[in-house]
Amino acid sequence: MTDSAQPWWTGAVGYQAYIRSFADTTGSGVGDLRGIHDHLDHLEWLGVDAVWINPFNPSPGHDHGYDVSNYVDVDPQHGTLADFDDLVAEATRRDIRIIVDTVPNHTSNEHAWFEAAVADPTGPFRDYYIWRDPGPDGGPPNNWVSHFGGPAWTFEPESGQYYCHLFLPEQPDLNWRNPAVADEFESILRFWFERGASGFRIDVAHGCVKDPELRDNPQIRPIDESMSPRAIFDSYDHLHDLDQDDNVHIFRRWNTVAAEYDAVLIGEIGADRVERASRYVTNGDALHQLFFLRSTWAEWVPSDWVEAITSMQTITTTGVSWALSCHDRPRAVTRFVNDGVDTARAQKRSFSLTTLFMALGGMPFLYQGEALGLSDGIVDPSSISDPLAARHPEWADEGRDGCRTPMPWDGSANNGFSTGTPWLRSEPRTGAETVAGQLADPEALIHRYRDLVAFRHGSPQLWSGEAATVAIGGEALAIERPNSFAVSNLGSEAATVDLPDGDWILGFSSCGGSAIQPASGTARVGAETTHLYIR
Repeated sequence: MTDSAQPWWTGAVGYQAYIRSFADTTGSGVGDLRGIHDHLDHLEWLGVDAVWINPFNPSPGHDHGYDVSNYVDVDPQHGTLADFDDLVAEATRRDIRIIVDTVPNHTSNEHAWFEAAVADPTGPFRDYYIWRDPGPDGGPPNNWVSHFGGPAWTFEPESGQYYCHLFLPEQPDLNWRNPAVADEFESILRFWFERGASGFRIDVAHGCVKDPELRDNPQIRPIDESMSPRAIFDSYDHLHDLDQDDNVHIFRRWNTVAAEYDAVLIGEIGADRVERASRYVTNGDALHQLFFLRSTWAEWVPSDWVEAITSMQTITTTGVSWALSCHDRPRAVTRFVNDGVDTARAQKRSFSLTTLFMALGGMPFLYQGEALGLSDGIVDPSSISDPLAARHPEWADEGRDGCRTPMPWDGSANNGFSTGTPWLRSEPRTGAETVAGQLADPEALIHRYRDLVAFRHGSPQLWSGEAATVAIGGEALAIERPNSFAVSNLGSEAATVDLPDGDWILGFSSCGGSAIQPASGTARVGAETTHLYIR
């Protein structure tokens, strides 16, 4: 797959396993590490090289694992450290890497550090977090707001100060200007690297460092009570609470540690401007890859996709782990149903973009169920669990439960996810939407995804060598390398595209699979279709 002189993730394909919903082996209704272990056969068959697992550390579960109370253990509902060791050993035997999700922006309010900070305001752990006296009016120190609604500050009556939290009040933000916090996380990284982790996906990597003066964020539009928490958050220009320049310094230190273990660092970067996002990867001494979040929430607007991909490729051709879907936003197939478009066409759109991603220089990721062409699940209203919806029922449609419903393995009870009651109850998937159902059908979508992954592995010219990215007519783009040419027509009409000089082979088409057809001169690319040419 890769040249020995290159990092292992060069040319690799990743897979995201949302552990709570992947597979439950105990009947608890919650997915576990053993569930991932027991389905490695499937992941090996699919051809993925690495599995990113969402947080499985001990946690009170206010944000489903993203409120960590102990960074160096496994939550009992997800298994044990021995289960993690077994998973790494078996995955390694299959040449699959394990990537651990870590949460450095904040801890749980039940973490021992925060409990000590509250108990002793003069003790060393107080400065692990961001505390400030009330503002002149007695309220919060500034106008920062939480992603999940309300101010980004909670008053602690015993000390008379506020603590900062960009998410839930149960998720106090760490103070990354305190060197002790950096030291703690170096130890955390080494703990998991020593147990065989091959890298980290870093939650809210752009949010760790805050403005030292805690200045107000500029408000860019009026706010009223009818707006959702997400809309209110987006009503500010987050100049002072997110994406501070010193964030990059954190990951330069992490990079040095990761290099000792041949490990990858992939950051969740929410910076809106590509030139800001690129700072984390362009010098090669901080993050190795970033998730550019725009691709996980964008709807089907061809010109927007062309602009997003070409602009990011202009900045970095190797530093993006492209993903269409994840656990935080509606699945691509759900987002791509518009203007009378049905699910089958939305699946076509999704597969076309995924095909293009395989010709980009970073490590693309498939979200669990994506290879099945799943749209969001239909959640039992009594089972709504995501804090965005559970704490703001009037904005339940902005919750993230729909993209987190259990993985459908077969047609048995609970689609084979659990013998117990799933933590997130949803309508059963049809047999044609399950892994077993699609494996039994040679024409099913999952086989096309497998073929696509195999084609990427067998065609290193797709992702190696200098790349030139060209927008074509506003709704199409091409990625040209010395021995490959990818063209993606996202428009609703077929397009004719000039191929570079020379003889080519159409090796893969998102509409036809592995084609192996000679080509030269011009190519006719169907609507919402991607062609991959090699020589």
